[in-house]
Amino acid sequence: MTSFATPHDTNADDSLTWLHIGAGSFHRAHQAVYLNALRESGADRRWQLALANIRADMSPLLDALARQDGRYTLETVTPQAQRSYQSIGAIGRIIAWDEQLAQLIAAGAEERTRVISFTVTEGGYYLDHQHRLDTGNIDLADDLRCALDGSGRPRTIYGAIAAILQARSRAHPKAALTLLNCDNLRHNGERFRDGLRQFLALRGEAALLAWMEANTTCPNDMVDRITPRPTPAVVERVKQATGVDDPCALMGESFIQWVIEDDFCAGRPRLEQAGVEMVQSVLPYEEAKIRILNASHSCIAWAGTLAGLQYIHEGTLREDICRMAYDYVTQDVIACLTPSPIDLAAYRDTTLARFGNPAIQDTNQRVAADGYSKIPGFIRPTLQESLAAGRQPRATAMLPALFFVFLQRWNEGGLPYEYQDGIFDPAAARAMLGAADPLKAFCDDKVLWGELAGDERLLGLLREAVGRVGQWLAGGNK
Repeated sequence: MTSFATPHDTNADDSLTWLHIGAGSFHRAHQAVYLNALRESGADRRWQLALANIRADMSPLLDALARQDGRYTLETVTPQAQRSYQSIGAIGRIIAWDEQLAQLIAAGAEERTRVISFTVTEGGYYLDHQHRLDTGNIDLADDLRCALDGSGRPRTIYGAIAAILQARSRAHPKAALTLLNCDNLRHNGERFRDGLRQFLALRGEAALLAWMEANTTCPNDMVDRITPRPTPAVVERVKQATGVDDPCALMGESFIQWVIEDDFCAGRPRLEQAGVEMVQSVLPYEEAKIRILNASHSCIAWAGTLAGLQYIHEGTLREDICRMAYDYVTQDVIACLTPSPIDLAAYRDTTLARFGNPAIQDTNQRVAADGYSKIPGFIRPTLQESLAAGRQPRATAMLPALFFVFLQRWNEGGLPYEYQDGIFDPAAARAMLGAADPLKAFCDDKVLWGELAGDERLLGLLREAVGRVGQWLAGGNK
């Protein structure tokens, strides 16, 4: 597979490159859609999107996209089940995967590459409860020893970006670069930058660290669009609706949002002309999204799984499960986030309407993943702030209680699917669940709870909440 220019790139050699790492569905239904809108409107045709992946798992997709000149079909679905179809042609280069990530590193080092964005999931940043790198992770530990001269085999975003920066600093010492985290982490740009600093410092790369500080920026941003994993049914619907047999077709909801702090040090596309909200601070937007949307999504996925359901919409459309998410936001989150420039109650209602879209067919398996990142990232702050304010966040306590019972099901082999988690330690989880008091061991886990670990108030809240989950399941939701 080779890199290529799309047919509409008549001046490809003069174009600027936006390189994205992470070939999963979300990027193709989100960032690529905005860049495609800029190209098609004629508002900004200077930028070419290049797509790469750190792991080999997306190689079949990259091969298929290369055969289609980077073009694919996006199906969007409204909550009223209205479907529409769009051909996305923003990807101008496919970067083939190889063991050393040689092609990715070379593309990132090119002077015309001005933005590198990435979607590697929350767990792909290997941060503990103090936002320090988890050096006990095997992949991260390997990357800390991995050569940056092109002979290594980086497997984390830190290893890949460090190798790119090394090559770039040598080939183009003054070539600035914006690094844009597009994952669901609070303060995601800052968190990634801090992680990269730690990574380079642990490696003793003082000169490269100094170059990174002087020549890169890492804006915070907030991304939002529900994008299920593609299924054969999507491909079939696309073929019936458009006549195109597209193995790369995917589906997403009609709602889409992107809010970015305008801190690009090497130029950027005219993103605001495609509907991106360019702001000074993304904080209120990301807090609302992370606590209301992301946490509620996880709540419904864990509860839906325990109730024997397969899809997110099935749980959302059930009054008992939807009420858990509704009460969590209404009773606890709104109090924590007020005042806000956002109408939080309206945002809650819009979110639940989106989750109830039966056409999305988003699976509980996908949304239930990465609980060990989602508890500290999405849920713990509301518990912590509520307790600090003297409130009893009983509704919020239901979310980790659901996850605890979910883990018990996993330990018993009772989940209907394989649980996936980027920082999950199965052996440690089984030891915790096998303790004399498993719930106390759960509440003592610093990875999950940080400063709340061992707090008697947390344990009391969760004992009551786990009891309520048990009563709920005893009522027929097994």
